Parts: sequence; structure tokens; C-alpha cells
Amino acid sequence: MNLLKLFWGFFLANVLGYGGGPSSIPLIQEEVVNQYGWLTNAQFADVLAVSNALPGPIATKIAAFVGYQQAGWAGLIVTSLATIAPSAIGLIVLLKILDRFRKSSSVKGMTLLVQPVIAVMMITLTWELGHLSYLSIGIWHSLGISAVSLWAFTKGRIHPAFVIIAAFVYGSLFLSGLTI
Repeated sequence: MNLLKLFWGFFLANVLGYGGGPSSIPLIQEEVVNQYGWLTNAQFADVLAVSNALPGPIATKIAAFVGYQQAGWAGLIVTSLATIAPSAIGLIVLLKILDRFRKSSSVKGMTLLVQPVIAVMMITLTWELGHLSYLSIGIWHSLGISAVSLWAFTKGRIHPAFVIIAAFVYGSLFLSGLTI
């Protein structure tokens, strides 16, 4: 595996991922699944689910897994650096610039107008993962798990890690016979 491709794939996804880990997930998916074929959509969904259940930044955990899977420890280090470097460098540079121009209407407009783009990216990722769920476990399991998860997040105020663990348990008990 070419370490440069690993670095570039994750660096590009994270340098363009305005808004943090969740906004970079669709970009990471594009690189990992569509551009380089390191994972399938189903594998990416699994990695994303496990990454959500573990503490820490999602993008970094995905990068570490893919890097290790593709090139061992060297791949893990390269993809982790490619994921962390854009944020660290960008944070330092942008904070200095924003501090200098914080009252500028252009800066305020720039940060507000990128939010719909991020929302569309998240909706697209949600649609793709929802469609994959429908194809793999069926409409009723998908809708049921979605409804329970929505309730748990909004009304139940249950931490996402516990909801993901509950979905793992449900899947192991009721969906273990499915061939995906």
C-alpha cells in the first residue's frame, strides 16, 4: 500500500472537512470507499458505528483503522497524522486570522454560509447509510431501530455510545442469522 495515497486520502478529507469530525465523515467515505476502494460501503458503515461507540474523535479512529488495515503500524501513523495535522495547523492559523478580522462581515458571512453545505453532506451520508441498512436488514428493522434511536437521542437523552451498544446487542440477538 502506498503510504502517500493513505496520507493524501485522509489529509484531503480532513482539510476540507469544515466543522469537525462529523462533517468530514462524508469526505472520508468518498476517499476510502469511492476513490481508493479501501473499504466497501458496508465495511465503512461498520467502522463508523464502532468509531461512534468509542471515545475520542471519529475521524481519527476511522483513519487509524483504515491505515492499520492497509499498511500496518506505518499506515496507522501516517493516516493519524494526516487526520490531525490539518486541524492543528488550521486551528492555529485561523484563530490568528479570525482574531484579527473578527468584526468583519465577510468573515461572519463565510462561516454562516458554509453551514448549509455541511448539512447537505450529512443528509447525503445519512441517506446512503439508511439505504444500506434497508438493503441489509430490511425496512422494518431499519425503521424500528431508527425510531428507537431518535427517541433515545431526543426524548430519552441517552448517550449515543449506549444507543450504539444497544443496537449491537439487538443485532447479535435478532439479526445474527442474516447474511449481509
